[in-house]
Amino acid sequence: MGTERIHPLVQTARELQPLVRSCAEEAQTLRHAPEAVVRAMAGAGLYRIAAPACYGGAEADPITTIEAIEAISEADGSIGWVLMIGIETVGIGGSLMDPEMAAALFAEHPDLVMCGALNPQGRARRVEGGWRVAGRWPFASGCHHATFFWGQCIVEDSRPTRLIEVLVPREDYEILDTWRVNGLRGTGSHDVAVHELYVPDRMVTEVAGRKPHHDGPLYRLPPFSRLAYNKVGVATGIARAALDSFVALAEHKQPRLSSRPLRDRPRAQLNYAQAEAALRAARAFVFEAVSEEWDTVCNGGWADRKQRAMVRLACSHACQEAIRAVELVHQAAGTSANLEDSPIGRARRDVAVVAQQLMVAPQFIEDAGRVLLGLDPLEPIL
Repeated sequence: MGTERIHPLVQTARELQPLVRSCAEEAQTLRHAPEAVVRAMAGAGLYRIAAPACYGGAEADPITTIEAIEAISEADGSIGWVLMIGIETVGIGGSLMDPEMAAALFAEHPDLVMCGALNPQGRARRVEGGWRVAGRWPFASGCHHATFFWGQCIVEDSRPTRLIEVLVPREDYEILDTWRVNGLRGTGSHDVAVHELYVPDRMVTEVAGRKPHHDGPLYRLPPFSRLAYNKVGVATGIARAALDSFVALAEHKQPRLSSRPLRDRPRAQLNYAQAEAALRAARAFVFEAVSEEWDTVCNGGWADRKQRAMVRLACSHACQEAIRAVELVHQAAGTSANLEDSPIGRARRDVAVVAQQLMVAPQFIEDAGRVLLGLDPLEPIL
């Protein structure tokens, strides 16, 4: 999808598609991404696509990031999701770390992979030189192969409530086997736990109320916009794969009691056309809204509330439309889509999970409408 511009990292992601496809079944069995594909993506620089340039990151624009995530997600939605989470944590977390600490971390770990949970399920107690931390965080996608986990904590006895994030090495967090699901099964989104761990100050960040240590346009974008548009790449990539699989199926499948292939059926033609229109229109809306925000920050400004609302609207809408596009071809495919190994059936299960994530949840469509009509939002994210 999209031929007008190909960033080198997007091209790299496309070149990795055969490897990702070859690992997809193993990911389903393991319930997490295989080591080989994670290391290949890390070695190719995909996890650093949104990391500061001074640390060897690409500090890429939003459209490039979406397209790279989309390319991997076309090959397998679970592995695309793992990459997306890694891009967010390496990019956002890296920009908030103490610069000296971050420089050393990125230099020491050229294939750095991070997982994270910006969900304050930990408790942090101040001690000399750092913090004593304990907690259990759900949905830590990619936790098996991450170099570090980045988890949010509530500071004990803070008034008003203060939130910090701690960077925990792989050997210091426990993976709890909780990810037993149907959709996005291969993401390894298990719970992780930390038990009374000492975390030094240099390994601590504060998302709330703190600006990144870098002033490039990427770090002037609203954080919630970044957390939303990345999810779109997973949804549209999964949907694109489903539509392409339907075309291949329709060319050779001959429905029962018919002498013609599936593609000759008017219902199949209509459903496929509607799916293409829905997916392409929703994706274009995201690119338009995100590009407007990007132009604003590139010109030295800050995104206003209307722009933020438009991005959230576009992203939540795109995920809903990705579901609709997959559902249309699933219906037209007939019983073939219900087979255990059907790529359309898997896409249907996977894409539904993307839209359940908070950053692209459907309630933001209504809340964006409030903002665009001049009302205050109900959700603090807007």
